[in-house]
Amino acid sequence: MTVDLSARWHQLTAPLVPNAARREAEFQRLAAAYQASTRHYHTLHHIENLLHRLDAVHLQDRTVVELAVWFHDAVYNALKSDNEARSAAQALAFLQHSALEPARQQRVAFLIGRTADHNQPQPPDDADLLYFLDADLSILGAPADDYWAYARQVRQEYRLVPDLLYRPGRRRVLAKMLAAPVLFQTPGMRDELDAAARRNLAAEIAAWEQGGL
Repeated sequence: MTVDLSARWHQLTAPLVPNAARREAEFQRLAAAYQASTRHYHTLHHIENLLHRLDAVHLQDRTVVELAVWFHDAVYNALKSDNEARSAAQALAFLQHSALEPARQQRVAFLIGRTADHNQPQPPDDADLLYFLDADLSILGAPADDYWAYARQVRQEYRLVPDLLYRPGRRRVLAKMLAAPVLFQTPGMRDELDAAARRNLAAEIAAWEQGGL
């Protein structure tokens, strides 16, 4: 998978950063972050899944959206609240001397920032943003076995948090998503994933109410 992702990264960034060594150094930095021992769900597999999801839809600015995919979890510490801001800063640092226009660089940072809270109101006419956010949440509507694997992987990422604290916090997050009138913003992903996502969320809430995963 890393080999395929490497080729994909260079295909995306070569028109923006002619220096192959600089591109490769950034890829290695990202790969190391996503393969860190503290990562269990927010890994290169997550990046691959998002790219695969977005391959199936029409994007107005695919370059910007794919850059946001690559960098959106570049910094991930389950105990911190500034991951998105720091991930956006890493993206901007890489793009600062690239051929990508400043406005599009800021657009990458904006997309990353919106992943901090999927429940916040989203601009209804920003199709690229909505596709990006729906792809990021698509695991919620996965087949049950895949969803439970995801739930356990997230718990591993919070392994320093005792069950006494994790259980009510996780339950609140799940309940907030389940209560949202709209989970997926784009019609295609809503039709495909909404019903399964709500079943999965309700099942995990029930599991935590009965003692845990």
